[in-house]
Amino acid sequence: MKTNKMKLGLSDRIYYICITIVAIMAFLIVLYPMYFIVIASFSDSNMVNQGLVTLLPKGINFYGYRKILERSDLWRGYRNTIFYTLAGTMLNLSVTLPAAYVLAQKNFKARRIVMTIFIITMYFGGGMVPTYMLVKSLHLTNSPFVMVVMGAVSVYNVIITRTFFENSIPEELHEAAELDGCSHFRYFISVVLPLSKAVISVITLYYAVGHWNDFFTPLLYLNKDEYQPLQTILRNILLSNQAMAGTTGAGEGSYAQQFADQIKFAVIIVSTVPVLCIYPFIQKYFEKGVMIGAVKG
Repeated sequence: MKTNKMKLGLSDRIYYICITIVAIMAFLIVLYPMYFIVIASFSDSNMVNQGLVTLLPKGINFYGYRKILERSDLWRGYRNTIFYTLAGTMLNLSVTLPAAYVLAQKNFKARRIVMTIFIITMYFGGGMVPTYMLVKSLHLTNSPFVMVVMGAVSVYNVIITRTFFENSIPEELHEAAELDGCSHFRYFISVVLPLSKAVISVITLYYAVGHWNDFFTPLLYLNKDEYQPLQTILRNILLSNQAMAGTTGAGEGSYAQQFADQIKFAVIIVSTVPVLCIYPFIQKYFEKGVMIGAVKG
């Protein structure tokens, strides 16, 4: 049986060709900086600075990676950051999902008041000094738990999740569950969460990336080296190599600066590769989740 294919007019063909070209250009614009950092991380830094490295690496050597990976504090930073990311994200989800579920219930009369209070906190905060005094009074300074507790909930993610619950979970499901004697807690665990994989994947990625890249929190609240996350340790590596390049002699200085530049690119790769490896596994849910609320009715 032959299927009738819709023939596109000339204007439609021109439109799709233009859209394809724009999409390819946008993809290359986003991809090339990351690709350049990868090839520059194991290319000769002098050639990189002279603009000779564009598409293919030149003067290949892995000094930057060797210098970074041979440091024991780097692996300690990886371990700390993985713990902070996993524990912090679990805490974020355990707070965000129940809060969004409650705020999505139309029979919860105070939900507008509570939501208004949440939104106010997005624009007005106590400031750095009062926050530090609060953290210190809770004895969380120089404690690994400050990396987990700080930012336990994001109002932006609460709004995203609440919108998903309101638009994607029909009320008829709750009514049917109530007829079967299902409590709110059982309904939330057994029905709502399995149907919310898309939004859970989205906010999990948001929270996890935030914890992984968190640099300001340890800078303020952590002084002990054994609790420092990966980002702080990579910063220290960069500063130490830049200082070494600046204090050496003329000939040695250019040599040290060459490898300092290579280490700079290698640091970027070491800090971003784990996050990039996670994204493909949740990409199908992420695409669905970011379109929450786009279609009404």
